Amino acid sequence: MPFEPEEMKLGSLTLKRTAALAPMAGVADRAFREICRSFGACYTVGEMASAKGMHYSDKKTKALLEIGEKERPAAVQIFGDEPALMGEAVEKAMEFSPDAIDLNMGCPAPKIAGNGGGSALMKNPLLAGRICEAAVKASPVPVTVKFRKGWDQEHVNAVEFAHIMEESGASAVTVHGRTREQFYAPPVDLDIIAAVKAAVSIPVIGNGDCDSLQSVIHMYQYTKCDLVMIGRGALGSPWIFQQIDAYFTGGEILPDPPLEERMAVMIRQMELACQYKPQGQAMREARKHAAWYIKGVRGAAGFRKESGTLSTLEDAKRLAQQVLEKNRESRGILD
Repeated sequence: MPFEPEEMKLGSLTLKRTAALAPMAGVADRAFREICRSFGACYTVGEMASAKGMHYSDKKTKALLEIGEKERPAAVQIFGDEPALMGEAVEKAMEFSPDAIDLNMGCPAPKIAGNGGGSALMKNPLLAGRICEAAVKASPVPVTVKFRKGWDQEHVNAVEFAHIMEESGASAVTVHGRTREQFYAPPVDLDIIAAVKAAVSIPVIGNGDCDSLQSVIHMYQYTKCDLVMIGRGALGSPWIFQQIDAYFTGGEILPDPPLEERMAVMIRQMELACQYKPQGQAMREARKHAAWYIKGVRGAAGFRKESGTLSTLEDAKRLAQQVLEKNRESRGILD
């Protein structure tokens, strides 16, 4: 039986209840978000931008806020630990016409949490609530909050935290089912996502370990969440959104695309990245994407090493051709 699709209301937005692309710093840039949206991601969230950086008009921070029309509906994500600065940052973000504002209260990175932002806010729910209130007051679009199970196993407070966000005016919350201490392992705790869903009346988005159609279905069925958000599961395989959409819409189970198509998608993503950034920067950042796209192919270890040297689009195209040739040979197919 196909999953019965529904819609999720996010303020004035109506999102198809399939799967959204999670915000991932240094990875989910505009090019990758547009690729994922083209494959059917129902919603995208940009890389986190610093409220402090926005206050000082940092050019790099500003670049993180840009939204292309091809990735909408889309949110920008902001992090910080000062209510006034966060409110100001939301006002500045409106220059980029986001469809929603997402507040990062879940990032586990030491440079973020160590300075009081991201997941460190889970240790101070009242301050987090004031930040959310300031953002909501400043925003003409829905405000969502992304957070974790808790800081550590001794301080699991996602349900309490969700209540405070709801009371502070958040339109929805996204819960990653691990503590900050756990980073991205062990397996995600679906029970905490289910507990948050049962505790609040605003939409709850489930996040963590969704890397296949089966895991997305399980997340929906087990937690009763309103939407699923995919992060690392889309890296090197943005067609996961197409597979989810096809099944939820018509019960069709699509296979992974052939290697030729995988390489074509990889090159298309890099071409987009070079449109939006200087080629040198775009290709340095594309190296890790290339490694993800070639995961599991014959000769992957050697190709991964080569992907770490990509400097131009031509380098990437040569790599893609080498991957295809190596794998044609392995099937006894020669040009």
